[in-house]
Amino acid sequence: MQNQTSFAPDRNLDVICLGRLAVDLYARQLGARLEDASSFAKYLGGSSANIAFGTARLGLKSAMLSRVGDEQMGRFLLETLEKEGCDISQVKTDPQRLTGVVLLGIKDRDTFPLLFYRENCADMALCEDDIDEVFIASSKSLLITGTHLSTEKVNAASRKALGFARQHNVRTVLDIDYRPVLWGLTGRGDGEQRFIADDAVSAHLQSVLPLFDLIVGTEEEFLIAGGKPALLDCLQVVRQLAPQAVLVVKRGPLGCAVITGEIPADINDAFTISGAQVEVMNVLGAGDAFLSGFLSAWLRGEDYASCCRRANACGALVVSRHGCSAAMPTPAELDYFLGLAVTPLRPAEDPTLARLHRVSVKRKQWDNLCVFAFDHRNQFFELARQNGVPESRISQLKTLLVQAVAQTEAASGLQGRTGILVDDRYGEDAMYAATGRGWWIGRPIELPGSNPLEFDHGRALAARLEIWPQEHIIKCLVQYHPDDEVGNRLEQEAQVRAVYQMAQLSGHELLLEVIPSRKLPQQPDTVLRALKRFYNLGIYPEWWKLESMSAEQWQDIDNLLEQRDPYCRGVVLLGLNAPVGELRKGFEQARGSRSCRGFMVGRTLFQEPSQRWLAGEIDDAGLIAAARHNFETLIDIWQAQRRQAQK
Repeated sequence: MQNQTSFAPDRNLDVICLGRLAVDLYARQLGARLEDASSFAKYLGGSSANIAFGTARLGLKSAMLSRVGDEQMGRFLLETLEKEGCDISQVKTDPQRLTGVVLLGIKDRDTFPLLFYRENCADMALCEDDIDEVFIASSKSLLITGTHLSTEKVNAASRKALGFARQHNVRTVLDIDYRPVLWGLTGRGDGEQRFIADDAVSAHLQSVLPLFDLIVGTEEEFLIAGGKPALLDCLQVVRQLAPQAVLVVKRGPLGCAVITGEIPADINDAFTISGAQVEVMNVLGAGDAFLSGFLSAWLRGEDYASCCRRANACGALVVSRHGCSAAMPTPAELDYFLGLAVTPLRPAEDPTLARLHRVSVKRKQWDNLCVFAFDHRNQFFELARQNGVPESRISQLKTLLVQAVAQTEAASGLQGRTGILVDDRYGEDAMYAATGRGWWIGRPIELPGSNPLEFDHGRALAARLEIWPQEHIIKCLVQYHPDDEVGNRLEQEAQVRAVYQMAQLSGHELLLEVIPSRKLPQQPDTVLRALKRFYNLGIYPEWWKLESMSAEQWQDIDNLLEQRDPYCRGVVLLGLNAPVGELRKGFEQARGSRSCRGFMVGRTLFQEPSQRWLAGEIDDAGLIAAARHNFETLIDIWQAQRRQAQK
């Protein structure tokens, strides 16, 4: 079935989404009443915002038109949309209102309690003055959600936007998005109620139906739009009011129907593409994912079979996951899902899909990464012991090292290329001081010197990851040799696999530092075979941290990563307390590498200044100056090699 819709050419945007923009707080306890939930995960929410996010993730040029509060939750929403590539230039910051919040739960496969905190919230204060004609005219399409029409001010703003859209050949899309509680038809605590017939709501929706080119809704949502008891009668009402509109009826696991002309005698006679059969975790947000997938094909002129397949697949993926916006698929995972001969019943548990969902999203790019590593624990303890000072001095020292890194970043223009490795045994204050600066921050989890690998906090690691900021990266050093005695090797592999699985669950990136045991012979391909072994075990860390190698060995590593893990973030060079001259040689050998992204060096930089500071030979300023000198010297050497490689 062909898509006959024409779109204006040469527009800056594909779709503008006008409507709800709020924070979703999802209960993490599945099967619990909302009353019994004890922890929540925070996501971007609101139907229009979810679609803006979802379409941006699928490669459309989307924009959000709404309001947020001038506070932390508003900034979170803006940053989340912007990171996904969504235009936020027309999201106003409201100084008088708070951002809307929704509490959501997953009680069972049919019960999803919602509690809306939206009275006088920022996005419901959108007004006619917020609508810019030039901005509306810059898009191929404008999407509006029905619930946002429920108040006089927002209704007026929406109609003004629709008027500009009709004037400038902008295709208009209505997501009926019926929430009775937001129309004042239920008690505030009954947000999960999906349908209540109401003549006033039906009349209100019918007054705007003639303004839309594409109207999308569930069967229940078309019932409220049509205002009659039977679906086909309601579709007839919608068709009479919007004779040229394309109607898309979402039918859950049955798929969806597209009606471009007359309403058929039976809904099953409409053009229909069946849905994927998956096990439902959470239906909330599935409709937003559906529409994101549909628009990603519709706005590119693809036929309706393709629109529906993509829409159904997006909906199936999201209903199998926790949350709404963050559960939206990427193009890579959507293509993989659509290419499967057999649909997995639980897509979230499919390892390839889970990995693609994790690694193929838009991520901050790190290149020429300069990392000061002072996550050492035993070494700092020995320095303190040798100088006869209490361990508390180590915490002060590491906080000063953060100041040194910050001054280096500012002086050398290293924004977006700066990082630290820091522990939480002695470096907790330093870690807090570094968090939120936009740095690459890695935290060690291994028990220093352990072989086989043990974790510093034992079996409590998974629980500890729950309280880590998401920007922190798990760093795990393993003394792994592929020719090790079988029992020890298997124990090492089991521990690394456990770390990888915990990272998958927590959402943190993983840096795996591989240093082959010096008790075994070292061959030119030892490290290469170690990495191959981990890949064969299904372990795909975002980062590798490796020793200096020859240019030929780097070539082999590059080829391996390109073959086995094109989504790998890269490799960083470790220092092993090598003199600066040796590090220079290592940088030179790595300069032609396509996968080497930077260095992470510690004792070469901090050993001598720390010794002098702990001994009382230099003050705080002296420590900072000495650490800066060492760090900046190494940065200059690294950057010189990078420039040489570009010639």
